[in-house]
Amino acid sequence: MSALTPQGDMPTPTTDKITQAAMETIYLCKFRVSMDGEWLCLRELDDISLTPDHEPNPEDPNYLMANERMNLMNMAKLSIKGLIESALNLGRTLDSDYAPLQQFFVVMEHCLKHGLKAKKTFLGQNKSFWGPLELVEKLVPEAAEITASVKDLPGLRTPVGRGRAWLRLALMQKKLSEYMKALINRKDLLSEFYEPNALMMEEEGAIISGLLVGLNVIDANFCMKGEDLDSQVGVIDFSMYLKEGPIAKSSEEDVEKELEVQIGMKQEMEMAMKMLDRDVCEKQEALVALRQQLDDLRALKHELSFKLQSSDLALKQKNELNSRLEEKTNQMAATIKQLEHRLRGAVRDRLDAEEANRLFKQDFGDKIESLQMEVDRLRKQCLHYEKEQKKEAKRRPSGNQIVKEVPENKYSPLRIPHLLQKNMSAQNKGVPENVKQAVNEMNSTAHNSTTSPSISPEREGQDGERRILQMCQLCREESSILLTKNECKNCGGIFCSTCSSNEIPLPSSIHPERVCNLCYQRLIQQYCSSPS
Repeated sequence: MSALTPQGDMPTPTTDKITQAAMETIYLCKFRVSMDGEWLCLRELDDISLTPDHEPNPEDPNYLMANERMNLMNMAKLSIKGLIESALNLGRTLDSDYAPLQQFFVVMEHCLKHGLKAKKTFLGQNKSFWGPLELVEKLVPEAAEITASVKDLPGLRTPVGRGRAWLRLALMQKKLSEYMKALINRKDLLSEFYEPNALMMEEEGAIISGLLVGLNVIDANFCMKGEDLDSQVGVIDFSMYLKEGPIAKSSEEDVEKELEVQIGMKQEMEMAMKMLDRDVCEKQEALVALRQQLDDLRALKHELSFKLQSSDLALKQKNELNSRLEEKTNQMAATIKQLEHRLRGAVRDRLDAEEANRLFKQDFGDKIESLQMEVDRLRKQCLHYEKEQKKEAKRRPSGNQIVKEVPENKYSPLRIPHLLQKNMSAQNKGVPENVKQAVNEMNSTAHNSTTSPSISPEREGQDGERRILQMCQLCREESSILLTKNECKNCGGIFCSTCSSNEIPLPSSIHPERVCNLCYQRLIQQYCSSPS
């Protein structure tokens, strides 16, 4: 680089001369080339200080190495930036003939060679960056593939050629930044190949590895078969990065136009901000209304959920009621079937009874007529005896004597039922129950017709005397003549207190009435057999 530096224009270490040297720099995009001793330095504008804190010593080796690292880092920045911009503008895959790509590999070769220790061989000293690159396959297993590919390439005889081929394959694989970062992080391994002040050992190396990440957007394609990588000359072409003349200043018109544009943009932004504020206010009002609607919808949802629960509960109750009604309906249907069955049985029994009655009348018609004649004869005889008793009653005022003499009379009215019953049993022992009932009715008629002489002028006295003089129709005991007897409200018969001690409600009366024991049992059975 000393060949690029003019020999007769060396500034003195004073503030004025440093300021003058800074004003005479050549601008490279965002970088400035400045004269510092015998060296041409590339620095960013932010890195230049017109008032240095201390005066550097140009002869200090650390100072020279620092300048070299700074220059190489800035050249790497320029090369990477220009390569990315040109590749994006072209929009195609780059090949080995592309000039910015060739300059990038030259810059990377200089960065890897900076501070590299020379190895002594029998031919002399040799500096090669292939040794550090071979370490990458130990740090990153993915790099073993490109290392093996480089070793297998024909025509590569020198370590420099292998290193150049390795850089190109790593860029094609888009892993160059990853490999360089892994290598720079192992300074304990790099110390074997580089000096302590080398670029790979300082922070500039980490910066360059970070800049290489941007190259992952570039698609590169290289055909290294037949390409002479051993004999290429690695010289940096500064003409690609230099601009002629001083910094271009904008004219007043351009500045005014730019100012007008900025003012118009400011006004538009202010108008947009006002509209945005108005829109925000409207959105806030709409948000408040929506929140109110949301609260109303939540309240309505709560109310509907409560109504739904009530409806579900009512539906459940109705379903239970419906099931109970269905069960009751089934029970009633079963009861109806039973009643129909019983009705058919009753109809059958009635028809059988009618048929039996018809047959009975057909068989026993003559006997019934003879019995009827006997009853008429006995009734006439009873009337005759009644007349005689009345005559006796006039003769004997005492009623007790009449009661004593009545059982002694063979044909007294009180003995007529017994005589009739004996006569019936003698004539035919197989008389059905309905005939016996008819005889009993005639019996009761005969007893009703036998009345004692008027002990009392009132009707009640005569009925009471008739009840006393009649025999109980159930027990048929002679001792029941003198006992107090009751009338059955169901069949109308006269029974003693023992045979008529029960009371039961009748169909014709709500209150319980006194009935005989036979009627009581028959009514109980009837009530029990009737459906509820």
